[in-house]
Amino acid sequence: MLNINILRENPDLVKEGGRKKHIPCDEAVDCILDLDEKRKKLLFESEELRAAQKKVGKEIATLEGDEKQAMIAEMGEIAGRIKAYEKELGPLEEELESQMLLVPNIPAPEVPDGKTDEDNVLVREWGEVPQFDFPIKDHLEIGEELDLIDMKGAAKLAGSRTYILKNEGALLELAVLQFTLNHLVEKGFSPMLVPTLVRREPMVGTAYFPGGEEQAYACERDRKYLIGTSEVPVTAYHSGEILAEADLPRLYAGYSTCYRREAGAAGRDTRGLYRIHQFNKVEQVVVCRNDDEESLRFHEFILANAEEVVQALELPYRVVNVCGGDLGQPQIQKFDIETWMPSRDSYGETHSASRFHDFQSRRLDLRYRDEAGKVHFCHTLNNTAIASPRILISILEINQEADGRVRIPDVLQSYMGGREYIGPK
Repeated sequence: MLNINILRENPDLVKEGGRKKHIPCDEAVDCILDLDEKRKKLLFESEELRAAQKKVGKEIATLEGDEKQAMIAEMGEIAGRIKAYEKELGPLEEELESQMLLVPNIPAPEVPDGKTDEDNVLVREWGEVPQFDFPIKDHLEIGEELDLIDMKGAAKLAGSRTYILKNEGALLELAVLQFTLNHLVEKGFSPMLVPTLVRREPMVGTAYFPGGEEQAYACERDRKYLIGTSEVPVTAYHSGEILAEADLPRLYAGYSTCYRREAGAAGRDTRGLYRIHQFNKVEQVVVCRNDDEESLRFHEFILANAEEVVQALELPYRVVNVCGGDLGQPQIQKFDIETWMPSRDSYGETHSASRFHDFQSRRLDLRYRDEAGKVHFCHTLNNTAIASPRILISILEINQEADGRVRIPDVLQSYMGGREYIGPK
């Protein structure tokens, strides 16, 4: 959440940020300011009563008889008034916090205006879009012919938008994930295998809740939720802690299976592996000092790491600066990597790199103590290093050959027992 001082000092900036993101927050901001004034008044009046209570307490010790009894009665009256203020203050602070959770982060000035992903701005392109001198197949045709993908078998078990990877298809996904994880370890990241079922607090702390409940699978009996990304448990790992500045930055590579309901996505990208309910992902998470320039440097760092993975896989891609309307509630700025997918005759989103400043850490109570002993909220960032099986769309389609085989990218061959091609059985 935002620092409440920002809302107090510049509410119009916060409201304008909400308009840029197309997340209306004018009413929430006005409500927060009203609640904040009421809270300050209650706190001031209760503190005055506490001061009076302390003064009366000292005087009682010097009194006797009726005068003492009268002063004791006055003490009781003051204590009752303080209790009444506390009773009023509790619900007010709860409402204030619930309203604060609704206010979006303020986007960076360099975030472009726009409503949807069609308004995202091209930053750069890499690689050449492949040209084929034979009729191409999409990844599902390739996967079925080579016995790599079984959508019908998965639907029998789990319904629509599910899949089974088989044979070299399963090995290919594991190769992609392991290669990426190794790449990040070489960059100084600590690998983590994390829970995929979490309490509500990490979902709220990373700003997926409130607002994203419709996209999450809920295990209502246990009051837990399946994560849509390992960002949730990894970023929340140090929640409620005060880290030492000397121990920052913390670089984590979180591996997990991820689950998304894709509510409201009916009819969109329903064929194949593009929009599915379950997938595997390696996520970069950075926890660093509360410094805007350092945060920006790490944003460039994690984006570069992801680009290096896609380049190593020999896949053409482009990077886009995500517009305000396509940003989520917590992001300061986000870059997407979109990888070429021949069957779509276009690029498809495969990676997102985001920075949040202290928006998540305030919700998570994630802090550090500097050398002078002062405590600050950390900055957090994250970026998809790889997500599969969506990336398999590009790998299978770009590397298909006229004879029906698929060439395995060089960097993955050692993870697949030295295989160079996937061919018919």
